[in-house]
Amino acid sequence: HEDGTAKSVGERLVQSDLANSYRSIAKEGIRWFYEGEFPKKTQKWMKDNGGIITLSDFSNYRLRRREPLHTTYRGYDIYGFPPPSSGGVHVAEILNVLENFPVSNLKPHSPELIHLVSEAMRLAFADRAFWLGDPDFTQVPRGLISKSYAADLAKEINPERAMTAPVHHTPTNSGSDLFGKHTTHFSVADSDGNWVACTATVNTTFGSKVVIPGTGIVLNNQMDDFAAQPGIPNFFGLVGAEANAVGPKKRPLSSMSPTIVVKDGKPILSVGAAGGPTIISQTLLALVNTIDFKMPLSQALAEPRWHEQWRPDQITIEKSISNETQDALKARGHTLAPVDSIGAAQAIGIDAGGFVAEHDPRVKTGTGRAF
Repeated sequence: HEDGTAKSVGERLVQSDLANSYRSIAKEGIRWFYEGEFPKKTQKWMKDNGGIITLSDFSNYRLRRREPLHTTYRGYDIYGFPPPSSGGVHVAEILNVLENFPVSNLKPHSPELIHLVSEAMRLAFADRAFWLGDPDFTQVPRGLISKSYAADLAKEINPERAMTAPVHHTPTNSGSDLFGKHTTHFSVADSDGNWVACTATVNTTFGSKVVIPGTGIVLNNQMDDFAAQPGIPNFFGLVGAEANAVGPKKRPLSSMSPTIVVKDGKPILSVGAAGGPTIISQTLLALVNTIDFKMPLSQALAEPRWHEQWRPDQITIEKSISNETQDALKARGHTLAPVDSIGAAQAIGIDAGGFVAEHDPRVKTGTGRAF
């Protein structure tokens, strides 16, 4: 309300400023956002409030088209998002490590599986903290997703005991073989063979908590995805190094992991998630559940989740996983941080009956539809 009190459940919220912004974009195209009224209003707000963003920051921005990241997993082609997202790299790196183990012989969300996947996550996130950043400004080794590198990492996993927190590893040719210079995910597929996996974000809830007056548009706080200082955790507890330091014209590291799976030349799955660094683990677990355990898509998204990101050195684990399993993980040396729910994933798959669309059951207001 105008007096600053919160609206109640059931009250209608009319966002007329945002509606007008949409109409302006529809009428004037992207020029309105990058060179027109919006950046002018943003520059004024910044000047009035001690900010530093200017009109030229908008007009000088350029989209970078990047080659999709490609790997394979048990006969499936996996296509993901390349740096400056870390999601595609580390989903691929973890899958490559897991390929060295008979995952399908284990039981879903058993202590053996959770231990194995968590150790692979831990190794990948240690690499993330050191190597990942904007490839226009830092050297991000392609060797992070090589099969031989993953095989070497897999040798460090003891199936009976959690490793002490590892340091990053260095893939072959790390200096020369390089990648070219509140979150929402949606997946789309159509009968013409077009498949989309799209993740967009303002970072934390309501971004920077700033709406440019007269526009209805909230500013993100994506700067938190940079490493403000090497070794200092961000909002999500992630630690970064010089590779992801703040700098002019740099793009911050994200965890977004939009992924498309192809079998025999045909797309069969589009998947991704929301939830900060857990986006990586959610996407990974959806792939493991569908590929290794042959679960239908609805079950693959509903299965209990866990997440390990190296720092802090703990497994965030959903409380729905049994106490017996949690005790077995503690006996292996893991520290657990139980939570009610982890993230929200969305996916489209295909089966004998056609497309299958599924939303995450953790999001109670969503709807999934098979057609």
